[in-house]
Amino acid sequence: MSLPASHPLRVELNDEVHARPPEALAPPCRISHLALIPPEGAPRDQALSALQDLARRYGAPAPEAGSAHYSADLGPFRLKWERHTEFSRFMVIVPGVAADPFATTAFNVLPADWIEALPGQVIAAQHVALVPDDGAPLDLAALSARYFAGNHLLGAEVSGGRATAVTDFRIQADGFSRFLLLDRGTGERQAGRIVQRLLEIDTYRVMALLAFPLARELSPVLAAHERELAAVADALVGCGENDEPVLLDRLTRLAAETESGEARNRYRFAAAAAYYEIVQRRIEDLREGRIEGMQTVREFTERRLAPAMNTCLAMAQRQEMLSQRVARATQLLSTRVDLTRERQNQALLASMDRRARQQLRLQQTVEGLSVAAITYYVVGLIAYAAKAVSDTRLPLRDDVVTGIAVPVVAALVYFATRRVRRRMEREDT
Repeated sequence: MSLPASHPLRVELNDEVHARPPEALAPPCRISHLALIPPEGAPRDQALSALQDLARRYGAPAPEAGSAHYSADLGPFRLKWERHTEFSRFMVIVPGVAADPFATTAFNVLPADWIEALPGQVIAAQHVALVPDDGAPLDLAALSARYFAGNHLLGAEVSGGRATAVTDFRIQADGFSRFLLLDRGTGERQAGRIVQRLLEIDTYRVMALLAFPLARELSPVLAAHERELAAVADALVGCGENDEPVLLDRLTRLAAETESGEARNRYRFAAAAAYYEIVQRRIEDLREGRIEGMQTVREFTERRLAPAMNTCLAMAQRQEMLSQRVARATQLLSTRVDLTRERQNQALLASMDRRARQQLRLQQTVEGLSVAAITYYVVGLIAYAAKAVSDTRLPLRDDVVTGIAVPVVAALVYFATRRVRRRMEREDT
């Protein structure tokens, strides 16, 4: 039995849920993670080209062109790469740890020249030490002094108490932040998922905060636009017809600036909301259990990240509301301008109607004068003819003939003029 033809995207969509699986991690091991934002306007395949070069150096199969993720064992280390919408992620895994798991990190096994040639800017970098838990009581002060430069630590038991995660979410002198994961028999896949969630929480936390400086910069700009809108609205209440074009120009310029700003910032605010949601979901997946005297990742995030995201959300809503208010004010003023133009058009039509009536009366007057003039000249000709006839001793008096000709000629000229005017009017219609 054969099935009907499959949809062209069926396999790709089905395999999407299996893409980018977490790496299987067995303690003890060291993991280094790097997230790079590509240069603005640069081709998206620059990071992939660097990855292909690294694979060729170690004689491993290179990723295909257009790949969005790659995982391979390159001998001294395992490498995982993922390309996301705004950044690329490199994860290096090296088995074993020394007495100080952060003294020699997994990142140190990469060729220095290859690291220096990586395209883009670092947005997040982390070292993770996955070590077995020796069962000793957790000494936070000792851990902080030994691995975290004496910083205040936060963390929790994760995955139902199968492991303990400790960090300070600070960037150390080498440019990396650090995570210490004490394993109590999680299993390789579960350990990989825990590490991936921790790295994603830290990376997406920073990506979400990219919108926060923008929100702070936008606040005084929106305040100035709101003051301008209020001033225009106040002026609109008592403005005259001569002020309307000036106010409409101010509103149009304000609407253009508001729409331009919203178009520039909409993606950044929407991306921040999406990243923040991912952070919250990854924290849920950790299934944190409180350790006495230590702040959990959720508490740290809610105290630091949530207010910043609320600021971004409020600024995005404020910008959208300002755009709507400007649009309403512009529509109101446009309606007022249209009414003014309607009144002006009506006055113009009334003026044109008066002029048409005046022109008609003038035309009728001119027609009357024309009839009189034509009659005068025609009667003059008849008078000359009658005088000539009277000189031939015919029984005709030239003054009588002239007198009789006046009304006759005038009537004929009048009716002929009216006939010509009516014909012209019919032709016009």
